[in-house]
Formats: sequence, C-alpha cells, structure tokens
Amino acid sequence: MLEKKSIDYEKTVLIGIINREQNDVKVREYLDELEFLAYTAGGEVCKRFVQRMDVPNPKTLIGSGKMQEVEAYVEAYEIGSVIFDDELTPAQQRNIEKQLRCKIIDRTSLILDIFAQRAQTSYARTQVELAQYEYLLPRLTGLWTHLERQKGGIGMRGPGETEIETDRRIVRDRITLLKKKLLKIDRQMSTQRSNRGALVRVALIGYTNVGKSTLMNVVSKSKVFAENKLFATLDTTVRKVVLGNLPFLLSDTVGFIRKLPTQLVESFKSTLDEVREADLLLHIVDISHPQFEEHIASVNSILSEIESADKKSIMVFNKIDQYEHETIEEDDLVTEKTGKHFTLSDWEQTWMQRLGNRALFISALNKENLDDFRKRVYNEVRDIHVTRFPYNNFLYPEHLDEY
Repeated sequence: MLEKKSIDYEKTVLIGIINREQNDVKVREYLDELEFLAYTAGGEVCKRFVQRMDVPNPKTLIGSGKMQEVEAYVEAYEIGSVIFDDELTPAQQRNIEKQLRCKIIDRTSLILDIFAQRAQTSYARTQVELAQYEYLLPRLTGLWTHLERQKGGIGMRGPGETEIETDRRIVRDRITLLKKKLLKIDRQMSTQRSNRGALVRVALIGYTNVGKSTLMNVVSKSKVFAENKLFATLDTTVRKVVLGNLPFLLSDTVGFIRKLPTQLVESFKSTLDEVREADLLLHIVDISHPQFEEHIASVNSILSEIESADKKSIMVFNKIDQYEHETIEEDDLVTEKTGKHFTLSDWEQTWMQRLGNRALFISALNKENLDDFRKRVYNEVRDIHVTRFPYNNFLYPEHLDEY
C-alpha cells in the first residue's frame, strides 16, 4: 500500500511594523492574514517579529537592532524565507537579502506567488504573468550594476545597450504582448457573455475564503474547486441555475483581500466584468471571522473602483455554524460589551437592521437556512426578470413555495 507523502512546508518568519497608520492590534490582524497566505503558498511560520517605528528605515525597513535579531534567528533555525507584511522597495529588498542571506518576500510578491500557483486557465495565467512582470520591472534597477558601464576600446565606442537595459526592454515588450493578448481574450469573453442571451445574471462576490465556491456548489449542484485556503478560486465560473422553473446565470468570482497589490487590481479588473455586468450581487461574508466588518469595507472599496457599488445586492452572512462569541458574566460590571461579545441576534440589531430583507444568515457547508436563501434569490431574480420580460409574468409566481 502506498504511503501518503506529507507536504514539505518551507520554514518562514513574518515581520510587521507598528506605526501611526496601524497599531499593534491592526498589525496582529494583518500578520494573522499573512500567516494564512504563507500557509496557502506552502510555508510554515516559525516566528513573528514586530517593531514599533514611526519612520521606516529607508535601507532595511526595520531598524538595525531588529535586523540582527532576525538574522540570528534565521541562521539558528535555517529559515528559508522572511516575509514582510509591507511592500519593500527594490533597494530595501537587496539590502535585506545581502544581510540575511535567504529569500526576502513582501506581501505583494507572496500574493502574486499564490495567484501563479492557483491560475488554471490561459486567461488567469496571462493576468497573473502580467501582474508579475509589472511588479518585476522597477526591481530590475541595480540588479546588474557590474554590467552597466560600457566597455571602452576598439569597436566598443558609441551607443550600446547594457544588460540591465536589455532586461528592461524584454520585460516591457512582454508586458505589451500580454496586454494585447488580454485585450483579445476580453473581446472573446465579451462575445461569449453576449451569446448568453437575456438571462438574469447573479454574481457571488466577497472577501477571499468566505465560502463563495461552497455556496456555488450547493446552489448550482456543480463541482467548483473549494478549499480552506486563500484564493482557492481565481477563474470566474458561470453556471446556469434553475429555481422553480426560473433560470438565471450564477457566477463565482475571485475573492478580494486587504492590501491587494495594485498590479493585481489592474490585471484582474477584466475578470470582474462578471460583477460589472451582473443584475444582482450576492455579497458573501464570513461572519465567524473576527474582522468581518473590515472585510465588508474592503470589498465595498473594490466595488467602488470598478463602478459597481450601486448595484442591487443582498448581504449573505455565511458560516453561522462556526460563529463564536465571548460571554460576560451577569455580575461583571467592568467589562464593556463589544462586537466580540455579540450573539447573532445582537448583530441583527446593529447596523445590520438597516439592511432589512437585504440580509441573510446561512451556513453553506451545513446547508442551514438555504431554503430562505433560495426564496430570497428567487424573488429578486423574478422581479428583475418580470421587468425585463413583462409578458412572461404569468409563468413565474411571486414566491418560490407556490410551485
């Protein structure tokens, strides 16, 4: 019998900075997310280093004392990669690599690496490659300083091209080629979307790892890849779904994340055409996550960037089976009640109350409250359909349970 091979995780350490923009609580949250990103990429986090500094060191981001501490740990425990939560300049990356003598990665390059692992289709791979080259281009500066001077002598005078300039030209040419390739694929996908007819389009959106693909599988009875890792889905998946006898198209889109690299936002804007062209957005939220309110804000920010913030939407609070809260004893008069002490009923009485019937609480994994979910989606889709095809009113009753 064959033995299962265990995954060989690479030893990593994380580094975060506390400053005016992010306090210690915020940095701890970011490092929690960075650790999950590292795990998704195949890393095992051995230690976290945090330094408080208002002005980052222009040479190494962190101070010299903290660098020596990190260097000692890296050497003692044979660490393969050091991952910074903040984006490094090309010069900082080179200086840190020279001192620590191991791979130096920032949040942006880590996310790009995960995207490269996850990209399945030609379209996704092209988008990721474009983002990687745009990230790489400014980092070519100084990589070949020993080759930057032209050699003198016979036959070597006059204009010439150094190796660094050759590399830059190759990268720029590749970026131009990839952009043309994406434009061509965009036109093909636009034609495909126009060929779908006038069916109502519903898009699942949300932060990464909130359960969009799991919900997609349950509702559409399909087998979209779902995993408890960040960015499990990169390629937009579209399925035809029928509730009662009312058909519509349901699409699962790439998840969003805080501090999303600019290169990826630009490269994946075309993928989000499914969101732009949707008639209804189902904003999936992992209510069991301690920072779910920040996740909502991040998603809304990106929706504004792609001019989709005003679309009709329903907030779907998923993973209610995993939701936990801290309790306060009745005789405790000191502890202030905050969000971490709220029950689901308490949350419903907060700002969520203003959402009215635009909010749902479900568990896609355990299939809790999915009947309510189907009825709500059916009614919304029916209203859009009736507006589009008023002569078909008699075909679709006002409520799903009338079938």
